Amino acid sequence: MNTRIAVVPGDGIGPEVIAVGMQVLDRLNEERRLGLEFTHFGWNADEYLRTGISMPPGAMDDIRNHYDAVYLGAFGDPRVPDMKHAADILLGMRFQLDLYVNYRPVKLLNAGLSPLKNKGPKDIDMVIFRENTEGAYVGMGGIFKKGTPDEIATQEDVSTRKGVERIIRHAFEYAKRTGRKSVCMSDKNNVMRFGGDLWVRTFEDVAREYPDIEHFHMFVDALTMQMVRAPEMFDVIVTNNMFGDIVTDLGAALQGGLGMAASGNINPGKVSLFEPIHGSAPKYTGKDVSNPIGAVLTAAMMLEYLGFDEAAAAVETAVVEAIAAGETTKDIGGSLGTKAAGQAILKRL
Repeated sequence: MNTRIAVVPGDGIGPEVIAVGMQVLDRLNEERRLGLEFTHFGWNADEYLRTGISMPPGAMDDIRNHYDAVYLGAFGDPRVPDMKHAADILLGMRFQLDLYVNYRPVKLLNAGLSPLKNKGPKDIDMVIFRENTEGAYVGMGGIFKKGTPDEIATQEDVSTRKGVERIIRHAFEYAKRTGRKSVCMSDKNNVMRFGGDLWVRTFEDVAREYPDIEHFHMFVDALTMQMVRAPEMFDVIVTNNMFGDIVTDLGAALQGGLGMAASGNINPGKVSLFEPIHGSAPKYTGKDVSNPIGAVLTAAMMLEYLGFDEAAAAVETAVVEAIAAGETTKDIGGSLGTKAAGQAILKRL
């Protein structure tokens, strides 16, 4: 049976970088006979503005029941200021497909990309797991007396024992499987006392089941400081939805910028979603300047999740070689456009 992948290029620069990723996937699929079958979906701002529909009825069930993975571009368009279509598609998939693991490797592929003095690839090599279905992003809250001097806004942060335990356990299992030595849990329980208490107690409970793995806690402000000062102290980091959103962008900066960063939104063993973490960057749309490496490494991450480890490793090797040769986009020191940077990777496959 073929492995079915839904491709949703998205808005802005999304279609440009996903096109490069698709060239890589098509090349590997043809030459290595991987049996990948791709279906493209045009869910984006243009379609939403034309029809008023983010995803057609039944689309989520179709993805859930008939696909193995989703390869997704960025979402966001200034013509849709409330970002409704983006929330319906991206957050909709995260919540409705229960993609509770946000998986973010932070790996420096070339010493020349490090923004930190005297820190190289051996120092910047960590993995961040962000809880992806709870926290402040569940949309619970409201506004009272809107537009008046007495206006009140509430935004609720939701944590469940099930949700907290499964992401923490996933972090420990990953450390055990990959030979990582430690897991750091980060939150702000000195201020967010109730949710923080649940996170700390659960972390300690789960850690007792993994005595061979060091575990420690850091407040998120201390974590961000230490990620810059001493990134080598981290192997695996696990945190909540909001803080994870922030520290993974810091992680991207450590590896050379947002254009370098891949991510997975995973429900282990089930259909999962893979997307580069950069935004849609409307001002760069159509200018052939965007870095495609994040999209290419996201394709490699998806291949690894689907069981094609050798193909995934070949992609990373090709990216590393292209960076070493300086055949990249301007944001990481090269002089190539998006398409040419993609060709530099392709020729090394």
